[in-house]
Amino acid sequence: MDVYTRMVDGQIPVEEDSEFNPERVARGMACRTRFYDRFFLEAAGSGIGQVVILASGLDARAYRLPWPKGTVVYEVDMPEVIAFKTSTLSGLGAEPTAQRRTVAIDLRDDWAAALQAAGFDEQVPSAWSAEGLLVYLPEDAQDALFDNITGLSAPGSRLAFEFVPDTKIFADERWRSHHDRMSELGFDIDFNDLVYHGQRSHIIEHLSRQGWQTSSHTVKELHQANGFEYPDDELATAFADVTYTSAVLGC
Repeated sequence: MDVYTRMVDGQIPVEEDSEFNPERVARGMACRTRFYDRFFLEAAGSGIGQVVILASGLDARAYRLPWPKGTVVYEVDMPEVIAFKTSTLSGLGAEPTAQRRTVAIDLRDDWAAALQAAGFDEQVPSAWSAEGLLVYLPEDAQDALFDNITGLSAPGSRLAFEFVPDTKIFADERWRSHHDRMSELGFDIDFNDLVYHGQRSHIIEHLSRQGWQTSSHTVKELHQANGFEYPDDELATAFADVTYTSAVLGC
């Protein structure tokens, strides 16, 4: 987005702002990216040969990770998103490092059938990600998503996602202050309008009942694991309960 380009170019003087400097944003994204990178590489290293990236957006892991030979990466997203990313990376001369298969479909439609039609085999273990997705889903859509994943997953399959216990953090004063500051800098998207604020099930407990064994790390723990100091301010405190969770489906 243009506001981040302007930050990097030095057109927006935010270096002295503890909550809005580019280094802080970069560290947060580095922690998130490394979490999912390691998740997929560990899954592939264990012998899992099919990967599903839900709401894949501009995710380029099918191009940049060192996948074992024969790995199939399925990218599921809206047709226009898939088309834009494919044409852009092709124009740059990028080549996938795995067998990349796109599934151009809205997740509100029968994406499970479309995934199977693209060659997905539910009889063998798979690795799934729902990165940056759950906060936008109502309870029934969230539960249906994971019920579909479970139904398509053979024992030994793996899953990774972020868990936000309470989306009210996107509407409280600390987030509003953050949004107002970003608006001043030219960022005109209000995530509070996009996030679903209604009641939803505790997805980790939901998955546990379906046979998934989960392991979670807080945002602060990920920062520390990557050698970064976690910020000590109101905005960081607001997101302290957010966890990055991985799970393995038992036999």
